[in-house]
Amino acid sequence: MVNVFDPAAAPNVEPDRLVVGDRVTWRKPGLASDYPSTQYSLTYISRAASGAGNHEFQVPGVLSGSDYVFTITSADSANFDAGRHHWQLEVTRASDAERAVILTGLWDIIEDLDDNIDPRSHAEIMVDKIEAVLQNRADADVLSYSINGRSLSKMPPSELMEWRDYYRREVVIEYRKAHARTSRPHSGTVKIRF
Repeated sequence: MVNVFDPAAAPNVEPDRLVVGDRVTWRKPGLASDYPSTQYSLTYISRAASGAGNHEFQVPGVLSGSDYVFTITSADSANFDAGRHHWQLEVTRASDAERAVILTGLWDIIEDLDDNIDPRSHAEIMVDKIEAVLQNRADADVLSYSINGRSLSKMPPSELMEWRDYYRREVVIEYRKAHARTSRPHSGTVKIRF
């Protein structure tokens, strides 16, 4: 493992996940030859996928040799909104302020566990809620009832089980992705012996 605070050891690719409150550095190699810092500036623009409000932040690049280095400080990321964010790398020409987007992508901003948040994903929460409803259904077998002209209908157990199974599959996919990021074997790992 490399020292995450050493800019020389920074990865050559954008992070796919950021934790609120963390310092993150990455580099884009070889861009100085096409975009010298005396004539151009490079900046990542990121906006929350939810579209609500103006949840945008910028990460300007700093020239280091033939690479541009991008750093998000802990103080800056402490103000980020958790969730999926779209980003684009913009190059701006200094002579006339013309701009062009040269890369786009996504990253997930994850809540910091130090903030006493629920670390479960949406799918995990839904599995837990549906299973709790199914457990309570064993005590109450009425699917609909009416009082004073108002009626209430509940989902039948078969439909609840379909939703539970759907969210269970989502949880398995999330676990596989998490294990793949850390190179740990998981239920989807294929082992071959020669």
